[in-house]
Amino acid sequence: MSNNTVDVVLIGGGIMSATLGTLIRQVQPDWSIEIYESATRVATESSNAWNNAGTGHAALCELNYMPEGKDGSLSADKAIQINEQFQLSRQWWSALVRDGVLGDPSGFINPTPHMTFVRGEANVDYLRRRYEILKNEPLFADMEFSDDPAQIAEWAPLLIDRRAKDEVVAATRSASGTDVDFGSITRQLIHHLVEGGAKLHLETPVKKLRRRADGTWDVCLPSFSGSGHRRVNARFVFVGAGGGALPLLQSSGIPEIEGFGGFPISGKFLKCDNPEIVKQHRAKVYGKAAVGAPPMSVPHLDTRIVDGKESLLFGPYAGFSPNFLKQSSWWDLPGSVRVHNLGPMLKVGVTQFSLEKYLLGEVLASREKQMQTLREYMPTARTRDWEMITAGQRVQVMKNDPEKGGILQFGTEVITGAEGSIAGLLGASPGASTAVHAMLGVLAKCFPEQFESQWKQVFKAQVPALGEGLNSDPAAAAASLAETAEVLGLNAKTDA
Repeated sequence: MSNNTVDVVLIGGGIMSATLGTLIRQVQPDWSIEIYESATRVATESSNAWNNAGTGHAALCELNYMPEGKDGSLSADKAIQINEQFQLSRQWWSALVRDGVLGDPSGFINPTPHMTFVRGEANVDYLRRRYEILKNEPLFADMEFSDDPAQIAEWAPLLIDRRAKDEVVAATRSASGTDVDFGSITRQLIHHLVEGGAKLHLETPVKKLRRRADGTWDVCLPSFSGSGHRRVNARFVFVGAGGGALPLLQSSGIPEIEGFGGFPISGKFLKCDNPEIVKQHRAKVYGKAAVGAPPMSVPHLDTRIVDGKESLLFGPYAGFSPNFLKQSSWWDLPGSVRVHNLGPMLKVGVTQFSLEKYLLGEVLASREKQMQTLREYMPTARTRDWEMITAGQRVQVMKNDPEKGGILQFGTEVITGAEGSIAGLLGASPGASTAVHAMLGVLAKCFPEQFESQWKQVFKAQVPALGEGLNSDPAAAAASLAETAEVLGLNAKTDA
């Protein structure tokens, strides 16, 4: 083992690395931490406020967490699971605000009702049945339902203004929803880490990972001279590089990454900064995904609050690029193909015709077609008030499946290997919203003895719901929601 071995190397300056580094610092302040980011600043990719929708994903409005079965049945299990995971983030952020690690909460989280809006008899029936189930769950207790256009107009006027009076519509609303600037959280956490002794290396891309015979890792970096490589040795490596995580984990040679591939999907949003329009809408309104669309492409009309300024976003409009990151190479996708993942990737390619057709249609869509999609949610939308912005790249997980051969998996997946000395995160939404849950899971899996004997009690002091959950205890759920809302300043009036 090298004399200058680093205890922890975090690859990628996003919300995952920032969260994991902060958690480690809380229980092992003596461990050395180094962060490597390829860009000139941290939080420039998926964690950046303009590269995601800023939804504190809690399954309050996202229908894909409660799909309808072929027999018409509905289960709240997945929705509850996602909400529970977000509550861990709320509790942890609250603790960090009290401790002074995070500053004024309004700089990163703001009260923004979460709504679901649907059209047509069948969709209204589904939404009503979904509401009837969720309203009895403690974490969803504030959810309201209405099929009265006048009531919906009070919640979100832009949804109803100039809509045909005979159109059948319905909506649900949860006032406890939030808008989150994950870029702000990331920058604050990394600043705190650096102040505490962690070293941040910007414009320093990691090229590959190699494991030594002693179990430590050589993190291969560009040399200072511009030719060749230099190495940093680490006892533990976390690959939180977004779309860049797959090729780095592949370079590590761990068997756990075998069979995994990545399917990149790019996204764009229409953005409105006209204050006369923005002030009429204070909500995140999710609809139903188009046939063949991936869950991350569910249309939504969102209030965004970034650096104290309110805007509206509508999208995402999906597209295709072989890049795994917004700022990376077209070689990312073909360069990720290996013998072990070629079969699953080909299987996905021949079975996902609806997705491929959807993406082709999105790529070829005209400006007017894009505006027509917006007008399904906001009939009064004028082209001149909206500009198209390019959001982040998302790399959906393709993996081997014993029965199907290869599947396209939506969501996030944590990969760990080499006796817990390396971990990485693949996938996309709900991602950032559940960073605390995911990173506590990394620590529990990679450092099981320390986690159970020492660390867990430290974390539970900040995150009381850890290992307990909230939804099974109405009093605990209500108390946690009230306490975190108070600390995070979420009790402000949110009516449009």
